[in-house]
Amino acid sequence: MFDKGCNNLEILIESFKEIVDENKDILNENANVDGRSPLGKMNKFASESGKWFTDHFLLSEDIRKFFDDNILYIHDKDFYPTGTTTCCQIPLDKLLARGFNTGHGSIRPPKSIQTAMALASIIFQSNQNTQHGGQSYQKFDYDLAPYIRLTYESNQASIQKLVNGKLTNEEVDRIAWEDTRRQTYQACEAFIHNANSMHSRGGGQVPFVSINYGTDTSPEGRLLVEELLKATKSGLGNGETPIFPIQIFKVKEGINFNEGDPNYDLFQLALETTSERLFPNFSFLDAPFNQQYDDGTPESEVAYMGCRTRVMGNIHGKETSVGRGNLSFSSINLVKLGLNAKKNINKFYELLHQAVDITIKQLLERFQFQCTKTASEFSFLYSQGVWRDGEKLNPNDSVSEVLKQGTLSIGFIGLAETLVALTGKHHGECEETLDLGYNIIRCLKERAEQATIDHQLNFSVIATPAEGLSGKFTKKDRDEFGNIEGVTDKDYYTNSFHIPVEYNISIFEKIRREAPFHKLCLAGHITYIELDGNARANIKALEKIVRAMKEKHIGYGSINHPVDRCITCDYSGIIGNTCPNCGETEELNFERIRRITGYLVGDLKRWNNAKLQEEGRRVKHRSS
Repeated sequence: MFDKGCNNLEILIESFKEIVDENKDILNENANVDGRSPLGKMNKFASESGKWFTDHFLLSEDIRKFFDDNILYIHDKDFYPTGTTTCCQIPLDKLLARGFNTGHGSIRPPKSIQTAMALASIIFQSNQNTQHGGQSYQKFDYDLAPYIRLTYESNQASIQKLVNGKLTNEEVDRIAWEDTRRQTYQACEAFIHNANSMHSRGGGQVPFVSINYGTDTSPEGRLLVEELLKATKSGLGNGETPIFPIQIFKVKEGINFNEGDPNYDLFQLALETTSERLFPNFSFLDAPFNQQYDDGTPESEVAYMGCRTRVMGNIHGKETSVGRGNLSFSSINLVKLGLNAKKNINKFYELLHQAVDITIKQLLERFQFQCTKTASEFSFLYSQGVWRDGEKLNPNDSVSEVLKQGTLSIGFIGLAETLVALTGKHHGECEETLDLGYNIIRCLKERAEQATIDHQLNFSVIATPAEGLSGKFTKKDRDEFGNIEGVTDKDYYTNSFHIPVEYNISIFEKIRREAPFHKLCLAGHITYIELDGNARANIKALEKIVRAMKEKHIGYGSINHPVDRCITCDYSGIIGNTCPNCGETEELNFERIRRITGYLVGDLKRWNNAKLQEEGRRVKHRSS
């Protein structure tokens, strides 16, 4: 396994030269990091070194061959030598209730909503440095509701003492609640500002953080969500759209979906907010593959990471998102397999099974390497019980047993182009091809299920969030196969099972065709709807789209639309080459927010014209 005789440094040295020369492709791989900053460049030096070391010392020869042949992509390969896991849904309620230690001192349990939300930011930041992916809270409203109650009770006691019986209890309660509402809004505002300003890791990278909410019907839980949405609508200090946290509103019948539901007003406010700020996204707890876990307790509700990651099934413990995450994931270039098959479907499946065999082997090798680590190497993650059962470990204990609570995910990219290579059409334009595409991904799901049985680990399929990967695969395939219409003729492959963004299809037909893939990709999935108009003008249309997603059993969905701001006059709306309010024409004075694989990126043209992949492109869809 360890190729210690290798001394080939040419590739690593070439990467270093590209960093020094500010090659845009290599510096802009991560849309949320300023790769041109000194720390950003230092981070890239470390990243390229980590990848090189992984290639030559940690990967088996057959795995390296599939990687070199452009069939397999190992995500976060630069972090491989550190043994980190990918992500986690953090048990915020547990950490706040008992206090925690960041490694630099103990933090007492909070007694107010302001302190609780400040500590929520610190927890995010602390845990970000022990994993290489995102951090999330599964039930943000439930977790913080007790601290709104404490704030209210403190306000009530202070007012009663101050007025000394001069007001009725009802008047005191009203004033105390008004003060609590104001304090909650300020706490939410500070939390959002922290999420967009606190840095961790090299390169000034803010933590990739997500929050799930919407189902707590208590007065305190409802207040938290209401004020959080209001603070999100208000934006940052100069009205900018917040990039983080990624917000996910959990839709559930009987709770918030229909008129008469206790949180229906919050659902409506969520629609208003996403029409202005792109967040929240919407998850659907009534989708059969999500509803099956719901036993009526908050912890049993499925939660998502912002980009799409979903962790729920568990053969080694409780089936919940809380305290669990993805261990690692690797993606298969389906397009390369389709091109190699030369329109022979049987040959394609033969190649697919070979690729899955190698992917499973690679995920197992990485898992085994992760298991060589001890709890002390990831102190906050384990000692504070962020990862499920981690607090049971002694510092020198292996993490192998608790890692079994996580998931190993098989990803894929370019189903649309694969189908074109095999049949001449993609699944957006042909029912027969749609069936073929479904069967291909179902094959992946069946292989993951068998791997779970064979290896007694939680394997599943993820609809890969591609970002820079889609372009890397395409460039190499074009060099090998040439420019093939509908396959290699763009700069990117279509993300996972999505219908190509340039294809003219109605919103509701796109939902119908993509929805069946959600139940196959249980490690993560998302369906995007792209609008080219001002979503604020027709919130009812947004609601119609969200309802269609739920009806078709989408698990997680998002509605994208242009969000532009003129820095000169603070106008917000759609801006072409000229601000419609003040006439500004200088591009540097326009802030443009677009979505890339679930995350928002801002100041696109001001920061090196960062390349947009599928989710960032503006596409016209008919509304019929």
